[in-house]
Amino acid sequence: MRRNRLGNSAVEVTELSFGAAAIGNLFSAVDPAQAAAAVDAAWDEGVRCFDTAPHYGLGLSERRLGEALRGRPRDAYVLSTKVGRVLDPLPDGGDAASASLSEGFAVRATHRRRWDFSAAGVRRSIEDSLERLGLDRIDIAYLHDPDDHAEAAFGEAYPELERLRAEGVIGAIGAGMNQTAMLTRFVVETDVDVVLCAGRHTLLDQSALNDLLPAAADRGCGVVVGGVFNSGLLADPRPGATYDYAAAPPHLLDRALRLKAVTEGHGVPLRAAALHYPLAHPAVAGVLVGARSPDEMRDAAALLRREIPDALWDDLRAEGLRPVDGEL
Repeated sequence: MRRNRLGNSAVEVTELSFGAAAIGNLFSAVDPAQAAAAVDAAWDEGVRCFDTAPHYGLGLSERRLGEALRGRPRDAYVLSTKVGRVLDPLPDGGDAASASLSEGFAVRATHRRRWDFSAAGVRRSIEDSLERLGLDRIDIAYLHDPDDHAEAAFGEAYPELERLRAEGVIGAIGAGMNQTAMLTRFVVETDVDVVLCAGRHTLLDQSALNDLLPAAADRGCGVVVGGVFNSGLLADPRPGATYDYAAAPPHLLDRALRLKAVTEGHGVPLRAAALHYPLAHPAVAGVLVGARSPDEMRDAAALLRREIPDALWDDLRAEGLRPVDGEL
């Protein structure tokens, strides 16, 4: 699987990354053996980039991912995690009977998530993540959803990540969000190596073409695209499907069905076109897909290996479903 270097760092990511939110019990519990098997399947398919965060299952995702990768050559893979939320233990270990879905994860409430983009909070977050992962370094550290914390993120968190990078604790600095405006600001105003852009460079939303991707290309900053299926609508467009984790509005469902008609007219599943589309831009280093089972990971890898005929993209343009010059 092809690898691409991120910015001026020595870090390279494979075109397909494994998103480990699901194995942190996203929405529903995942058996530990199944979580490990999903990571094994990713490895067998040539995936060498794995993404997690403290937020995912109150550290469960980091612990499971660390266990699944243990024993594999450390220099053979890239691991990314995130800062911005620290986990504070609840008194007496929390409520043993509770499994909270308040933030989307089916886990026992042993800790409280607390926003913290201070320098001390970033350093503590990295130290805690290293302990959960069982590692001595992190390849990519992303500022995680700093939407409402811009002053602290730019003034404290980012400089602390620079210090950690200089110390060799992390290899590359990034920011991960589901908007483009602040990601573009990170690209232009800081020395980030990579940004993780969720849901804004897809067959349904090309807003990253207007600001983020041109800036990243100009600055030599890598872009990893997540949310390529827009939380489900591009995977299976039908009434009741979700777009950005809410019920898809009728006009987007209609657009997704039109996309599906064109791709299937070329014998290509819509999911395959959705996975390939972001990679066509020169600033995009890879796509990130979450998986909760081996079959889901094998399916994503198979979709990435499919050949997509040029005529498919031409037909999408002709139908007004793909921009010609980067405008929506």
